[in-house]
Amino acid sequence: MSDNEQHQGGCACGNVRYQTIGQPEVHAVCHCRYCQLRTGSAFGVGAYFPNDKVSLLSGDLSHHRYQTQSGNNVTTSFCSACGTTTHWQIESEFLDGKTAIAVGTFDPPSFWFDINREIFLRTKAPFVEIDAENKFETSGTYKPVKEDEDRQNPA
Repeated sequence: MSDNEQHQGGCACGNVRYQTIGQPEVHAVCHCRYCQLRTGSAFGVGAYFPNDKVSLLSGDLSHHRYQTQSGNNVTTSFCSACGTTTHWQIESEFLDGKTAIAVGTFDPPSFWFDINREIFLRTKAPFVEIDAENKFETSGTYKPVKEDEDRQNPA
């Protein structure tokens, strides 16, 4: 695989299309609550590329911005028509200047690189077993500065 290798992907309805160049600098299966809420599933899989290696080819995106427990600002980008989240950016010391691609949105074969990192095992669903070489209870960006809101018991 080369540094100029190109991969494309998009949303469920085909409105949003993007392209990446090269290999992701960081990639992981993430079991954090934010990924669980973003995907509506037990985990998310993200591949982080330098911002200049990700291009939007077509489509209209909507954005949602929130702040994590660690004070990092996250902006998710999703198709305005079907709602598929295609990518996100996290403002943090470690991930600034990178765009995360929701790996399942790559055109097949979606998983063209080895996923060797699993993070936020502390909130992993008990039925999930992933063969990853590197496993972490939280992540390198996790430095809580606030409590998340209680979604089960709103005031």
